[in-house]
Amino acid sequence: METRQGKSVFSGVAIGKLFIYKKAKQVVEKSTIEDPAAEVARYMAAKAKAKEQLEMLKEKTMKDVGEAEAEIFEAHQMLLEDLDFVEGITGMIENDKVNAEYAVFVTGEQCAALFLSMDDDYMRGRAADVNDISSRLIAILSGTQVSAEAMPEPVIIMAEDLAPSETVQFEKDKILALVTQKGSANSHTAILARMMNIPCIVTADIDLDPELTGKDGIVDGFTGKIYIEPDEVTTAVMTEKKKREEERKLLLQSLKGLPTVTKSGKHIHLYSNIGSEEDVDAVLANDSEGIGLFRSEFLYLGRDTYPTEEEQFQVYKNVISKMNGKKVIIRTLDIGADKQADYFQIPKEENPAMGFRAIRICLHRPEVFKTQLRAIYRASAYGTASIMFPMIISVAEVKKIKEIVEEVKDELRQADIPFGDVELGIMVETPAAVMIADMLAPEVDFFSIGTNDLTQYTLAMDRQNLLLKDKYNDHHPALVKMIRMVTEAGHKSGCEVYICGELAADSNLTEAFIQMGVDGLSVVPACVLPVRKAIRSSYADEANRPEEAVKEK
Repeated sequence: METRQGKSVFSGVAIGKLFIYKKAKQVVEKSTIEDPAAEVARYMAAKAKAKEQLEMLKEKTMKDVGEAEAEIFEAHQMLLEDLDFVEGITGMIENDKVNAEYAVFVTGEQCAALFLSMDDDYMRGRAADVNDISSRLIAILSGTQVSAEAMPEPVIIMAEDLAPSETVQFEKDKILALVTQKGSANSHTAILARMMNIPCIVTADIDLDPELTGKDGIVDGFTGKIYIEPDEVTTAVMTEKKKREEERKLLLQSLKGLPTVTKSGKHIHLYSNIGSEEDVDAVLANDSEGIGLFRSEFLYLGRDTYPTEEEQFQVYKNVISKMNGKKVIIRTLDIGADKQADYFQIPKEENPAMGFRAIRICLHRPEVFKTQLRAIYRASAYGTASIMFPMIISVAEVKKIKEIVEEVKDELRQADIPFGDVELGIMVETPAAVMIADMLAPEVDFFSIGTNDLTQYTLAMDRQNLLLKDKYNDHHPALVKMIRMVTEAGHKSGCEVYICGELAADSNLTEAFIQMGVDGLSVVPACVLPVRKAIRSSYADEANRPEEAVKEK
């Protein structure tokens, strides 16, 4: 038996035969052409063909996986038509008189390298999209298109990496799990795996020996382990683990439609965190009560200019409309730190996590801030919207924000543009905000505690620093005290208090949060039902816990 390790991006256990997938290597040769115009025409024909193929993949994905996931290929179609990408290719053909295959290859490599150089994980994941599009164009131009191999039975697919187009070409019911040497938690393959509800492991230290195809394998999506030719003991243990997980999933599904109340009858708001419009389907599928954190910065990333008011309005409107009256809390742009956009022209900082970011940018550049606020307020007419502001450290900031908000509302009234009743809140993610929570609470409708940043600022530790991973403790007593302080301060002024950081999904702390008085938790969509289970098993106070439950505890 061999044991390999990778990073789990979706849990579960898969037991079955291994299948080694290797895509055909594309060899792109450079050649000089005599007729650049004819070569450009050849490229344009290939582009049109690629667009047709992507439309077919989009339809297949919509049928097999879901509408949101199908939008991956809509994004690919947009990338295919991207002006910089197209002009980069045609420019090389016309100026350097090179063949279309080579021009596509070089331009694709340059674009992918640009994405890989970005700090944001999501944007780095887009490099794979560019490579996928380039490979498709080259395959069409060279006449070497290869479709996914047919699999006789359900298998565990192991590959160097998988482009979204490759993943969806496999028969859905023939995939037990996906294991790749490369990839990330934010890659489209990982996203598709989560939506198809199959275990997925990336950055695995696996060998892609073709002889492994057909051998027995087990994937443990909880630990990131891959077992090759497992022994009887391991097989028995993992079979039992798989059975328990299936039973747990069935139990969780039974929680759909049930109220999120404690054993003692207290209702807790249970919302979801999302990073883009495409995540709304997952929110609804997991029976979330609303969106507690809509990260708006994705609208600002991966582009060369600020998004317009109309662009933002359409996205916010779509999300709010889809939620059909359920609350949508939109966080204003949190650019800076690890989320950089060149066109913001933020000077290089020694410590960007504590630098010019988030609300500091917004207040420094009110024209950018007002554009976003106008878009949100216009969208609020289509449902229930709230706004929260990140990185707050003072009452003066909140008062200035409210002044700008009133200016925006006045402008909309003068233009006869309707908007809804929008609650305003702040993220409590700095120790400063914790310590003056009693002064901030009268100024806003709600607090949302961002435990990710609050933990690293409180502990003076970068949560991304691997050297500190054993010391980084998001259960630190100081953090627990801070949550209690914020909750008490908020409630004294009638301000609701939510937790939207990763800690909100920690079922070991659910009951403690409830007993502190926390009004709501916002988690990733996949965690909604597990957290609902934890809430429904909790008591809002010890006094109401029956004697038999005390014994069980």
